[in-house]
Amino acid sequence: MNSNDNLPDSVKKYLKKFASNLWSLSDNSQRLFNNIIVIPSLAEFDLLPACLNSLEENDKNLLHETLVLVVVNNSLSASAEIKQNNKQTIDYLKNYHGKLNLSFVDASTESKAIPDKYAGVGIARKIGCDLALKKFDYSNSKKKILFFLDADCTVRPDYLEKVLSEFNKKNLHSAVIEYEHKFSDTSLEAEAIICYEIFLRFHRLGLKFAKCYYDYHTIGSTIVCDVESYIKAGGMNKRKAGEDYYFLEKLAKLNKIYTIADALVFPSARKSWRVPFGTGQRITRHLSKKQNEYVAYNAESFKILKRWLKFFMSDKVIELKQILTEAKNINRALSDFLLSNNFEKDWKQILKNNFSLKEIQKQKIFWFDAFKTLKLIHYLRDNGYPNINLFDAVDEILKMMRIKSEISRDKAIPDIQIQKQYLLFLRKILQEEFSNDN
Repeated sequence: MNSNDNLPDSVKKYLKKFASNLWSLSDNSQRLFNNIIVIPSLAEFDLLPACLNSLEENDKNLLHETLVLVVVNNSLSASAEIKQNNKQTIDYLKNYHGKLNLSFVDASTESKAIPDKYAGVGIARKIGCDLALKKFDYSNSKKKILFFLDADCTVRPDYLEKVLSEFNKKNLHSAVIEYEHKFSDTSLEAEAIICYEIFLRFHRLGLKFAKCYYDYHTIGSTIVCDVESYIKAGGMNKRKAGEDYYFLEKLAKLNKIYTIADALVFPSARKSWRVPFGTGQRITRHLSKKQNEYVAYNAESFKILKRWLKFFMSDKVIELKQILTEAKNINRALSDFLLSNNFEKDWKQILKNNFSLKEIQKQKIFWFDAFKTLKLIHYLRDNGYPNINLFDAVDEILKMMRIKSEISRDKAIPDIQIQKQYLLFLRKILQEEFSNDN
Protein backbone atom coordinates (compact mmCIF):
# COMPACT_ATOMS: atom_id res chain seq x y z
CA MET A 1 0.00 0.00 0.00
CA ASN A 2 1.12 3.56 -0.63
CA SER A 3 2.81 5.09 2.36
CA ASN A 4 1.35 8.52 3.05
CA ASP A 5 4.63 10.04 1.84
CA ASN A 6 4.04 8.74 -1.70
CA LEU A 7 0.52 10.10 -2.02
CA PRO A 8 -0.29 13.29 -3.97
CA ASP A 9 -0.83 16.32 -1.72
CA SER A 10 -4.54 16.51 -2.60
CA VAL A 11 -5.04 12.92 -1.43
CA LYS A 12 -3.09 13.52 1.78
CA LYS A 13 -5.16 16.61 2.57
CA TYR A 14 -8.41 14.77 1.90
CA LEU A 15 -7.47 11.79 4.07
CA LYS A 16 -6.37 14.02 6.91
CA LYS A 17 -9.62 16.00 6.82
CA PHE A 18 -12.25 13.36 5.97
CA ALA A 19 -11.02 9.79 6.38
CA SER A 20 -11.29 7.54 9.44
CA ASN A 21 -8.56 5.27 10.80
CA LEU A 22 -11.00 2.76 12.32
CA TRP A 23 -10.99 0.42 9.33
CA SER A 24 -8.28 -1.17 7.19
CA LEU A 25 -7.84 -3.47 4.21
CA SER A 26 -7.64 -7.23 4.72
CA ASP A 27 -4.19 -7.56 3.16
CA ASN A 28 -0.90 -5.70 3.29
CA SER A 29 -0.04 -6.19 -0.37
CA GLN A 30 2.15 -3.47 -1.85
CA ARG A 31 0.45 -3.75 -5.26
CA LEU A 32 -1.10 -0.56 -6.61
CA PHE A 33 -3.85 -0.16 -9.20
CA ASN A 34 -5.33 2.22 -11.76
CA ASN A 35 -8.95 1.21 -11.19
CA ILE A 36 -10.75 0.24 -7.98
CA ILE A 37 -14.28 -1.17 -7.72
CA VAL A 38 -15.86 -0.56 -4.29
CA ILE A 39 -18.69 -2.91 -3.28
CA PRO A 40 -20.59 -2.48 0.02
CA SER A 41 -21.91 -5.83 1.28
CA LEU A 42 -24.55 -6.14 4.00
CA ALA A 43 -25.84 -9.72 4.50
CA GLU A 44 -25.05 -10.52 0.85
CA PHE A 45 -23.46 -13.97 1.21
CA ASP A 46 -25.95 -15.45 -1.29
CA LEU A 47 -25.57 -12.78 -3.99
CA LEU A 48 -21.99 -11.47 -3.79
CA PRO A 49 -20.42 -14.51 -5.57
CA ALA A 50 -22.55 -13.87 -8.69
CA CYS A 51 -21.39 -10.23 -8.69
CA LEU A 52 -17.72 -11.27 -8.48
CA ASN A 53 -18.22 -14.01 -11.08
CA SER A 54 -19.58 -11.45 -13.54
CA LEU A 55 -16.56 -9.21 -12.93
CA GLU A 56 -14.26 -12.18 -13.57
CA GLU A 57 -15.63 -12.38 -17.13
CA ASN A 58 -14.04 -9.02 -17.94
CA ASP A 59 -10.83 -8.56 -19.93
CA LYS A 60 -7.94 -10.16 -18.02
CA ASN A 61 -5.51 -7.33 -18.84
CA LEU A 62 -7.93 -4.77 -17.39
CA LEU A 63 -8.60 -6.99 -14.38
CA HIS A 64 -4.84 -7.07 -13.79
CA GLU A 65 -4.79 -3.33 -13.10
CA THR A 66 -8.07 -3.33 -11.16
CA LEU A 67 -8.70 -3.95 -7.47
CA VAL A 68 -12.09 -5.15 -6.24
CA LEU A 69 -12.69 -3.92 -2.69
CA VAL A 70 -15.64 -5.38 -0.73
CA VAL A 71 -16.80 -3.53 2.40
CA VAL A 72 -18.54 -6.10 4.62
CA ASN A 73 -20.55 -3.95 6.99
CA ASN A 74 -23.28 -3.83 9.61
CA SER A 75 -24.31 -1.68 12.55
CA LEU A 76 -23.33 -2.45 16.13
CA SER A 77 -26.93 -3.40 16.91
CA ALA A 78 -27.46 -5.56 13.80
CA SER A 79 -29.28 -8.85 14.31
CA ALA A 80 -27.43 -12.10 14.93
CA GLU A 81 -28.66 -13.30 11.53
CA ILE A 82 -27.03 -10.36 9.70
CA LYS A 83 -23.79 -10.75 11.64
CA GLN A 84 -23.70 -14.47 10.86
CA ASN A 85 -24.33 -13.81 7.16
CA ASN A 86 -21.50 -11.26 7.13
CA LYS A 87 -19.20 -13.74 8.90
CA GLN A 88 -19.91 -16.23 6.10
CA THR A 89 -19.10 -13.51 3.55
CA ILE A 90 -15.79 -12.71 5.26
CA ASP A 91 -14.86 -16.43 5.36
CA TYR A 92 -15.73 -16.68 1.65
CA LEU A 93 -13.58 -13.65 0.82
CA LYS A 94 -10.66 -14.95 2.90
CA ASN A 95 -10.70 -18.17 0.89
CA TYR A 96 -11.30 -16.57 -2.50
CA HIS A 97 -8.96 -17.86 -5.22
CA GLY A 98 -10.56 -16.48 -8.38
CA LYS A 99 -9.32 -14.18 -11.15
CA LEU A 100 -9.82 -10.87 -9.34
CA ASN A 101 -7.39 -8.81 -7.33
CA LEU A 102 -9.61 -8.90 -4.26
CA SER A 103 -9.43 -7.19 -0.91
CA PHE A 104 -12.06 -6.57 1.73
CA VAL A 105 -12.77 -4.37 4.72
CA ASP A 106 -14.18 -5.83 7.93
CA ALA A 107 -16.71 -3.26 9.13
CA SER A 108 -18.82 -5.99 10.65
CA THR A 109 -17.28 -7.91 13.54
CA GLU A 110 -17.54 -6.73 17.15
CA SER A 111 -14.74 -4.16 17.29
CA LYS A 112 -15.23 -3.04 13.66
CA ALA A 113 -19.04 -2.72 13.33
CA ILE A 114 -20.31 0.75 12.40
CA PRO A 115 -21.97 2.88 15.12
CA ASP A 116 -25.76 2.82 14.72
CA LYS A 117 -25.87 6.58 14.17
CA TYR A 118 -23.94 6.27 10.88
CA ALA A 119 -24.51 2.68 9.73
CA GLY A 120 -25.81 2.47 6.17
CA VAL A 121 -24.74 2.27 2.57
CA GLY A 122 -23.33 5.82 2.53
CA ILE A 123 -20.64 5.21 5.13
CA ALA A 124 -19.92 1.74 3.72
CA ARG A 125 -19.18 3.28 0.31
CA LYS A 126 -17.14 6.03 1.98
CA ILE A 127 -15.02 3.59 4.00
CA GLY A 128 -14.18 1.66 0.82
CA CYS A 129 -13.47 4.71 -1.33
CA ASP A 130 -11.33 6.43 1.30
CA LEU A 131 -9.19 3.31 1.74
CA ALA A 132 -9.03 2.92 -2.04
CA LEU A 133 -7.26 6.29 -2.32
CA LYS A 134 -4.15 4.70 -0.80
CA LYS A 135 -4.18 1.81 -3.31
CA PHE A 136 -3.95 3.79 -6.55
CA ASP A 137 -0.71 3.87 -8.52
CA TYR A 138 -0.09 7.60 -8.76
CA SER A 139 3.33 7.07 -10.38
CA ASN A 140 1.85 6.68 -13.88
CA SER A 141 -0.24 9.11 -15.91
CA LYS A 142 -3.27 6.84 -16.40
CA LYS A 143 -6.60 8.02 -15.02
CA LYS A 144 -7.32 6.74 -11.51
CA ILE A 145 -10.94 5.59 -11.57
CA LEU A 146 -13.36 4.64 -8.79
CA PHE A 147 -16.24 2.35 -9.69
CA PHE A 148 -19.27 2.15 -7.38
CA LEU A 149 -21.05 -1.19 -7.48
CA ASP A 150 -23.44 -3.14 -5.23
CA ALA A 151 -23.16 -6.74 -4.10
CA ASP A 152 -26.55 -7.67 -5.58
CA CYS A 153 -25.61 -6.47 -9.08
CA THR A 154 -24.00 -8.22 -11.99
CA VAL A 155 -22.14 -6.55 -14.87
CA ARG A 156 -21.49 -7.25 -18.54
CA PRO A 157 -18.20 -8.84 -19.67
CA ASP A 158 -17.24 -5.52 -21.31
CA TYR A 159 -18.02 -3.45 -18.18
CA LEU A 160 -14.41 -2.39 -17.57
CA GLU A 161 -13.51 -2.07 -21.24
CA LYS A 162 -16.47 0.22 -22.09
CA VAL A 163 -16.12 2.46 -19.05
CA LEU A 164 -12.35 2.84 -19.26
CA SER A 165 -12.52 3.46 -23.00
CA GLU A 166 -15.09 6.26 -22.55
CA PHE A 167 -13.21 7.85 -19.64
CA ASN A 168 -9.92 7.90 -21.51
CA LYS A 169 -11.21 8.73 -24.98
CA LYS A 170 -13.36 11.62 -23.79
CA ASN A 171 -11.31 12.65 -20.74
CA LEU A 172 -14.33 12.15 -18.46
CA HIS A 173 -14.36 12.97 -14.75
CA SER A 174 -17.67 11.44 -13.69
CA ALA A 175 -20.39 9.34 -15.28
CA VAL A 176 -23.37 7.10 -14.71
CA ILE A 177 -23.62 3.78 -16.52
CA GLU A 178 -26.87 2.61 -18.08
CA TYR A 179 -28.65 -0.13 -16.13
CA GLU A 180 -31.41 -2.69 -16.46
CA HIS A 181 -32.99 -4.24 -13.38
CA LYS A 182 -32.88 -8.02 -13.41
CA PHE A 183 -36.19 -9.80 -13.02
CA SER A 184 -37.90 -13.04 -13.95
CA ASP A 185 -41.25 -12.67 -15.76
CA THR A 186 -42.80 -15.16 -13.35
CA SER A 187 -41.54 -13.57 -10.11
CA LEU A 188 -43.76 -11.62 -7.74
CA GLU A 189 -41.31 -8.72 -8.05
CA ALA A 190 -41.61 -8.48 -11.87
CA GLU A 191 -44.73 -6.31 -11.83
CA ALA A 192 -43.23 -4.04 -9.16
CA ILE A 193 -39.85 -3.51 -10.80
CA ILE A 194 -41.35 -2.97 -14.27
CA CYS A 195 -43.60 -0.27 -12.81
CA TYR A 196 -40.76 1.38 -10.87
CA GLU A 197 -38.26 1.33 -13.73
CA ILE A 198 -40.87 2.80 -16.10
CA PHE A 199 -41.36 5.61 -13.56
CA LEU A 200 -37.58 6.21 -13.27
CA ARG A 201 -37.16 6.30 -17.03
CA PHE A 202 -40.20 8.54 -17.52
CA HIS A 203 -38.73 10.99 -15.00
CA ARG A 204 -35.37 10.96 -16.72
CA LEU A 205 -36.98 11.47 -20.12
CA GLY A 206 -38.84 14.45 -18.64
CA LEU A 207 -35.54 15.99 -17.47
CA LYS A 208 -34.05 15.29 -20.89
CA PHE A 209 -37.02 16.97 -22.58
CA ALA A 210 -36.60 20.03 -20.32
CA LYS A 211 -32.89 20.19 -21.21
CA CYS A 212 -32.04 19.96 -17.52
CA TYR A 213 -28.34 20.03 -16.64
CA TYR A 214 -29.01 17.38 -13.98
CA ASP A 215 -30.50 14.82 -16.37
CA TYR A 216 -28.68 11.72 -15.06
CA HIS A 217 -30.20 8.79 -13.15
CA THR A 218 -29.29 8.39 -9.46
CA ILE A 219 -28.56 4.71 -8.92
CA GLY A 220 -25.52 4.18 -6.70
CA SER A 221 -24.27 1.03 -8.43
CA THR A 222 -23.86 2.90 -11.74
CA ILE A 223 -21.59 5.76 -10.58
CA VAL A 224 -18.00 6.09 -11.84
CA CYS A 225 -15.63 8.98 -11.15
CA ASP A 226 -11.94 9.79 -11.12
CA VAL A 227 -10.01 10.34 -7.90
CA GLU A 228 -9.68 14.06 -8.56
CA SER A 229 -13.48 14.48 -8.67
CA TYR A 230 -14.03 12.27 -5.63
CA ILE A 231 -11.71 14.46 -3.59
CA LYS A 232 -13.06 17.78 -4.91
CA ALA A 233 -16.58 16.62 -4.03
CA GLY A 234 -15.47 16.01 -0.44
CA GLY A 235 -15.83 12.24 -0.81
CA MET A 236 -18.90 10.10 -0.30
CA ASN A 237 -21.31 11.24 2.40
CA LYS A 238 -22.48 9.18 5.39
CA ARG A 239 -26.17 9.18 4.54
CA LYS A 240 -28.06 5.98 5.32
CA ALA A 241 -29.96 6.40 2.04
CA GLY A 242 -29.85 8.84 -0.86
CA GLU A 243 -26.07 8.95 -0.61
CA ASP A 244 -25.87 8.45 -4.38
CA TYR A 245 -28.26 11.36 -5.08
CA TYR A 246 -26.28 13.92 -3.08
CA PHE A 247 -22.87 12.64 -4.15
CA LEU A 248 -23.87 12.86 -7.82
CA GLU A 249 -25.16 16.39 -7.28
CA LYS A 250 -21.73 17.37 -5.89
CA LEU A 251 -19.99 15.70 -8.84
CA ALA A 252 -22.33 17.47 -11.30
CA LYS A 253 -21.37 20.85 -9.84
CA LEU A 254 -17.76 20.05 -10.75
CA ASN A 255 -18.38 18.64 -14.24
CA LYS A 256 -21.45 17.64 -16.26
CA ILE A 257 -22.33 14.02 -15.53
CA TYR A 258 -21.79 11.93 -18.65
CA THR A 259 -23.94 8.87 -19.45
CA ILE A 260 -22.29 5.68 -20.68
CA ALA A 261 -25.22 4.59 -22.79
CA ASP A 262 -24.91 0.82 -23.12
CA ALA A 263 -26.55 -1.11 -20.26
CA LEU A 264 -23.62 -2.55 -18.35
CA VAL A 265 -24.98 -2.88 -14.80
CA PHE A 266 -27.85 -5.14 -13.81
CA PRO A 267 -29.19 -4.29 -10.32
CA SER A 268 -31.32 -6.73 -8.38
CA ALA A 269 -35.10 -6.30 -8.33
CA ARG A 270 -35.69 -7.59 -4.82
CA LYS A 271 -37.66 -6.07 -2.00
CA SER A 272 -35.53 -4.65 0.79
CA TRP A 273 -35.48 -3.56 4.40
CA ARG A 274 -32.12 -1.84 4.02
CA VAL A 275 -33.09 1.76 3.23
CA PRO A 276 -36.18 3.96 3.67
CA PHE A 277 -36.46 4.69 -0.07
CA GLY A 278 -35.00 3.57 -3.39
CA THR A 279 -35.53 0.47 -5.49
CA GLY A 280 -35.85 -2.16 -2.75
CA GLN A 281 -38.24 -0.09 -0.68
CA ARG A 282 -40.36 0.77 -3.72
CA ILE A 283 -40.65 -2.97 -4.56
CA THR A 284 -41.69 -3.72 -0.96
CA ARG A 285 -44.31 -0.95 -1.06
CA HIS A 286 -45.68 -2.14 -4.39
CA LEU A 287 -46.03 -5.71 -3.18
CA SER A 288 -47.87 -4.52 -0.05
CA LYS A 289 -50.53 -2.92 -2.35
CA LYS A 290 -50.97 -0.03 0.14
CA GLN A 291 -51.33 2.57 -2.60
CA ASN A 292 -51.63 2.95 -6.36
CA GLU A 293 -48.08 2.77 -7.74
CA TYR A 294 -49.13 3.40 -11.34
CA VAL A 295 -48.83 7.17 -11.12
CA ALA A 296 -46.24 9.67 -12.30
CA TYR A 297 -45.63 13.41 -12.38
CA ASN A 298 -47.87 15.40 -14.68
CA ALA A 299 -46.01 15.78 -17.98
CA GLU A 300 -47.07 19.47 -18.01
CA SER A 301 -44.59 20.02 -15.16
CA PHE A 302 -41.72 19.29 -17.52
CA LYS A 303 -43.06 21.85 -20.00
CA ILE A 304 -42.95 24.46 -17.23
CA LEU A 305 -39.46 23.31 -16.24
CA LYS A 306 -38.30 23.53 -19.85
CA ARG A 307 -39.59 27.11 -20.28
CA TRP A 308 -38.02 28.14 -16.97
CA LEU A 309 -34.61 26.63 -17.78
CA LYS A 310 -34.55 28.07 -21.29
CA PHE A 311 -35.18 31.52 -19.85
CA PHE A 312 -33.14 31.34 -16.63
CA MET A 313 -30.04 29.68 -18.12
CA SER A 314 -29.78 32.25 -20.92
CA ASP A 315 -26.61 34.31 -20.59
CA LYS A 316 -28.70 37.46 -21.12
CA VAL A 317 -30.70 36.96 -17.89
CA ILE A 318 -29.25 38.64 -14.81
CA GLU A 319 -31.63 41.22 -13.32
CA LEU A 320 -33.73 40.03 -10.38
CA LYS A 321 -36.89 41.90 -11.42
CA GLN A 322 -36.66 40.49 -14.94
CA ILE A 323 -36.33 36.93 -13.57
CA LEU A 324 -39.27 37.21 -11.17
CA THR A 325 -41.52 38.84 -13.80
CA GLU A 326 -40.80 36.17 -16.39
CA ALA A 327 -41.18 33.35 -13.83
CA LYS A 328 -44.69 34.64 -13.07
CA ASN A 329 -45.45 34.82 -16.81
CA ILE A 330 -44.36 31.22 -17.24
CA ASN A 331 -46.40 29.94 -14.30
CA ARG A 332 -47.65 31.45 -11.05
CA ALA A 333 -46.69 28.32 -9.08
CA LEU A 334 -43.11 28.65 -10.41
CA SER A 335 -42.97 32.24 -9.17
CA ASP A 336 -44.33 31.21 -5.76
CA PHE A 337 -41.75 28.39 -5.61
CA LEU A 338 -38.84 30.76 -6.23
CA LEU A 339 -40.02 33.21 -3.58
CA SER A 340 -40.60 30.45 -1.01
CA ASN A 341 -37.08 29.15 -1.65
CA ASN A 342 -35.34 32.46 -0.88
CA PHE A 343 -34.48 33.15 -4.49
CA GLU A 344 -34.72 36.92 -4.06
CA LYS A 345 -32.19 37.06 -1.22
CA ASP A 346 -29.90 34.41 -2.75
CA TRP A 347 -29.83 36.07 -6.17
CA LYS A 348 -28.89 39.45 -4.72
CA GLN A 349 -26.01 37.70 -2.91
CA ILE A 350 -24.94 35.93 -6.09
CA LEU A 351 -24.79 39.23 -8.02
CA LYS A 352 -22.91 40.88 -5.17
CA ASN A 353 -20.24 38.14 -5.09
CA ASN A 354 -19.87 37.30 -8.78
CA PHE A 355 -18.93 39.83 -11.44
CA SER A 356 -18.18 37.85 -14.59
CA LEU A 357 -20.91 36.38 -16.78
CA LYS A 358 -19.17 32.99 -16.60
CA GLU A 359 -19.34 32.97 -12.79
CA ILE A 360 -22.98 34.05 -12.77
CA GLN A 361 -23.87 31.28 -15.24
CA LYS A 362 -22.15 28.76 -12.96
CA GLN A 363 -24.08 30.08 -9.97
CA LYS A 364 -27.35 29.55 -11.85
CA ILE A 365 -26.51 25.87 -12.20
CA PHE A 366 -25.45 25.72 -8.53
CA TRP A 367 -28.59 27.45 -7.23
CA PHE A 368 -31.15 25.62 -9.37
CA ASP A 369 -29.55 22.26 -8.68
CA ALA A 370 -30.84 18.67 -8.84
CA PHE A 371 -32.59 18.97 -5.49
CA LYS A 372 -34.31 22.26 -6.38
CA THR A 373 -35.36 20.76 -9.71
CA LEU A 374 -37.03 17.85 -7.92
CA LYS A 375 -38.54 20.22 -5.35
CA LEU A 376 -40.08 22.29 -8.16
CA ILE A 377 -41.59 19.18 -9.75
CA HIS A 378 -43.07 18.25 -6.36
CA TYR A 379 -44.29 21.82 -5.78
CA LEU A 380 -46.06 21.81 -9.15
CA ARG A 381 -47.56 18.41 -8.30
CA ASP A 382 -49.02 19.90 -5.11
CA ASN A 383 -50.11 23.17 -6.72
CA GLY A 384 -52.20 22.57 -9.80
CA TYR A 385 -50.46 19.69 -11.59
CA PRO A 386 -51.31 16.52 -9.66
CA ASN A 387 -49.91 13.09 -10.51
CA ILE A 388 -51.54 11.27 -13.40
CA ASN A 389 -51.69 7.67 -14.62
CA LEU A 390 -48.17 6.36 -15.28
CA PHE A 391 -48.84 5.20 -18.83
CA ASP A 392 -50.69 8.40 -19.74
CA ALA A 393 -47.65 10.30 -18.48
CA VAL A 394 -45.27 8.18 -20.58
CA ASP A 395 -47.44 8.55 -23.69
CA GLU A 396 -47.54 12.32 -23.17
CA ILE A 397 -43.79 12.77 -22.70
CA LEU A 398 -43.11 10.67 -25.82
CA LYS A 399 -45.55 12.86 -27.75
CA MET A 400 -43.88 16.01 -26.39
CA MET A 401 -40.51 14.67 -27.58
CA ARG A 402 -42.01 13.62 -30.94
CA ILE A 403 -41.06 10.01 -30.38
CA LYS A 404 -43.43 7.61 -32.13
CA SER A 405 -44.50 4.55 -30.18
CA GLU A 406 -46.26 1.51 -31.69
CA ILE A 407 -47.48 0.29 -28.29
CA SER A 408 -51.23 -0.21 -28.17
CA ARG A 409 -53.04 0.12 -24.83
CA ASP A 410 -56.77 -0.27 -24.23
CA LYS A 411 -56.93 0.36 -20.48
CA ALA A 412 -55.36 2.66 -17.88
CA ILE A 413 -53.16 -0.07 -16.41
CA PRO A 414 -52.38 -2.59 -19.16
CA ASP A 415 -51.45 -6.22 -18.57
CA ILE A 416 -47.89 -7.13 -17.64
CA GLN A 417 -46.80 -7.94 -21.22
CA ILE A 418 -47.82 -4.46 -22.45
CA GLN A 419 -46.10 -2.91 -19.42
CA LYS A 420 -42.95 -4.81 -20.37
CA GLN A 421 -43.22 -3.39 -23.91
CA TYR A 422 -43.29 0.11 -22.40
CA LEU A 423 -40.20 -0.66 -20.33
CA LEU A 424 -38.20 -2.12 -23.21
CA PHE A 425 -39.17 0.83 -25.43
CA LEU A 426 -38.09 3.37 -22.79
CA ARG A 427 -34.78 1.56 -22.30
CA LYS A 428 -34.15 1.73 -26.06
CA ILE A 429 -35.18 5.39 -26.33
CA LEU A 430 -32.99 6.56 -23.45
CA GLN A 431 -30.01 4.61 -24.74
CA GLU A 432 -30.45 6.30 -28.12
CA GLU A 433 -30.99 9.75 -26.58
CA PHE A 434 -27.78 9.60 -24.53
CA SER A 435 -25.79 7.92 -27.32
CA ASN A 436 -26.72 10.86 -29.55
CA ASP A 437 -25.55 13.31 -26.88
CA ASN A 438 -22.22 11.59 -26.65
